[in-house]
Amino acid sequence: AKEVDVASYDSPDFYAKMENANREAGNRPVQILSNTFSMISTLITIASYIVVLFAVSWAAPLIIIVVSLPSAIVNFVYRRKNVRYMFFRSKERRQMNYYADVIVNKDLVKEVRMYDLNDTFTGKYKEVFARYFKGMKRLIYSEYFWSIGLSVMTSVVSCLLFVFIARGVFEGAYEIGNYSLYTGALTSISTCVNNFITYTSTIYEGTLFINNMITFMDEKPTIVPSLEKPRDVKRHCGHSFVFENVSFRYPGGSRDVIKNLNMTINAGDTVVLVGLNGAGKTTLIKLLTRLYDPTEGRILLDGCDIKEYDVKQLYAMFGIIFQDFGKYAVSVRENIEFGDINKKPDEKDITSAAFHSNADSFIDKLPDKYDTPLMRYFEENGTELSIGQWQKLAIARAFFSDSDVLILDEPTASLDPMAEQEIFNQFDELREDKTTVFVSHRLSSATTADKIAVIEGGELVEFGSHEELMALRGKYYLLFSTQAKRYIEGQDREETKAPPMRSEAPRREE
Repeated sequence: AKEVDVASYDSPDFYAKMENANREAGNRPVQILSNTFSMISTLITIASYIVVLFAVSWAAPLIIIVVSLPSAIVNFVYRRKNVRYMFFRSKERRQMNYYADVIVNKDLVKEVRMYDLNDTFTGKYKEVFARYFKGMKRLIYSEYFWSIGLSVMTSVVSCLLFVFIARGVFEGAYEIGNYSLYTGALTSISTCVNNFITYTSTIYEGTLFINNMITFMDEKPTIVPSLEKPRDVKRHCGHSFVFENVSFRYPGGSRDVIKNLNMTINAGDTVVLVGLNGAGKTTLIKLLTRLYDPTEGRILLDGCDIKEYDVKQLYAMFGIIFQDFGKYAVSVRENIEFGDINKKPDEKDITSAAFHSNADSFIDKLPDKYDTPLMRYFEENGTELSIGQWQKLAIARAFFSDSDVLILDEPTASLDPMAEQEIFNQFDELREDKTTVFVSHRLSSATTADKIAVIEGGELVEFGSHEELMALRGKYYLLFSTQAKRYIEGQDREETKAPPMRSEAPRREE
């Protein structure tokens, strides 16, 4: 799962393969190995009892084995049907897991409780379970019907063989003590043959599940270097990016999210991506960092196709804060260190990252400061943070990373304006000599950027500095003016609110 493309996680088919593989990987190989040894042991036992029964008739063990063949066929047929059912019903199992998780998810429990959604999701779970179990029940009933019929037939044949041996004893062909030996051998052969069939059908079923796991494991990533010997990424310097006729649509999608985009980001530039929700800004960042490859066109890094570089080196040069940043149930220290796991942890670097992200103000108030466990999943003294505090930790990770290119996707969305301004002041120091790309809906932060890219419907509609775009009086001018007007009007309303008059009582109308 760590090797496949990020694009795979947009595919329900990938989740079906992963769920089937993950569900069986822990027990199927051991089960196959165990059943293989049991099968060998059973074969030895059957061979021993066949030797004993040769004294009665060579045909007796053969009859038992032949009678068991229909049972073996039924077993194999229904094992295959069971596996096919499990494969094709992966969606229902994932739905049940999701509905069950929603009810007990700590991040959703407040909303679920306030909107009284417990019974709704329980009902959805039961609805999917009823549909899933209906098909499973049909398979179980059908298999048991055949198994009971075949068991009756096997019992009848065994009884006839018992009668045959009893007749031999009655006629004096065998000693009476041998009756128990021979009938016991027949019973044991019947039991062992049934066990052998069970073991082989279980092994067969296991190999079908493992075939799915192998198919999942064989899924090859496409985000790989295009050169046999990949280029090395230059480090600790500014980097330039050029988008040449770049278009992109998500796997299975019917429309382009990015459309024929051309843009140049020079080394050391600070570029702000601006646009309405759904314009394609975050997707553009995913393409820039090569989490996805363009559907059409290409992206150049320092003059060479970004596909030619070593992927791990490429990722290592980015310090990134995603819009849906991670919240990890580990200590504060580890949450910051995750910004660069290859960097030797140093107390000075950790505290410096926290200082520059303004996270130190709340970390110093925590019970164990940087060693405080976060979230109450594992530790009784785990601390729950506000979304704004979590975002400051995410920003601290970016400060901690030894990155050449900073990518900030709404880095301060959960912060108040004062905290946002302080962090952007710190970013000015951090991004010195670095290429920086960030997304922000608060356009006041765009005024100091070298370039502003206005994205609309996946297209680059305007590109330039704040002054240039304001003079153009286009899309950016409209967005900036609208936001500024809202702030000014809000401030004016606050200033014009008069205090209530308490000296006069209202005059009653006659």
